[in-house]
Amino acid sequence: MTEHHDDFDFEPVRGLPQLLPKGERMLWQGAPRWQDLAVHAFHARKVIWYFAALAAVQGTFRFAEGEGLVAALAPAQWLLPMGFIAAALLTGLAYLSARTTVYTVTSKRLVMRIGMALPVTINLPFSQIDGASLRLFGNGSGDIPLRVTRKERLAYLLLWPHARPLQFAHPEPSLRCIPNADKVAGLLSAALAGTAAAPLSEADSPSATSATAQPVAA
Repeated sequence: MTEHHDDFDFEPVRGLPQLLPKGERMLWQGAPRWQDLAVHAFHARKVIWYFAALAAVQGTFRFAEGEGLVAALAPAQWLLPMGFIAAALLTGLAYLSARTTVYTVTSKRLVMRIGMALPVTINLPFSQIDGASLRLFGNGSGDIPLRVTRKERLAYLLLWPHARPLQFAHPEPSLRCIPNADKVAGLLSAALAGTAAAPLSEADSPSATSATAQPVAA
């Protein structure tokens, strides 16, 4: 008989370090889509293209120097497998990151349980959030970066990959690659304004699928 082990059995509520106070409601809970996290956060696809470009450049130079076709293709025999191995490792990390991540939006705060080896819980009351933005991908998933107040400084390395890319001076926590991102953004906007009426159903389907960026709340 196989015994199931959950590394987060200590949590009284999934994704939360303690029970919510009286009067506070959970509005939404979710996690990154690991396939999108592999592409947009861990850049597995770009790694494959990088090694393919290296193989093409080396092969072109060899062919231009008069070497035969077999010699020109030789770099691809080891560069392409290296590229696929690297992409596979990054994809595995993306899967683990998504599996250990829980984002929670309540009526008063945003909670992020992140971290693969050493899980941490980041608690962001709405009073510490100046606003947010939305970036949608073609399949309806997307990122929701959060602008936190200047007095709240969060380390980029602590947040990554759950941070807006390249925002080092003032890191922005981000809900990365979440399904139905437009629906979640609408709920978060209403919650920040104090007008969220009901929790978001997981059955809701995204209403937009273009890769655009737009404000959520300020």
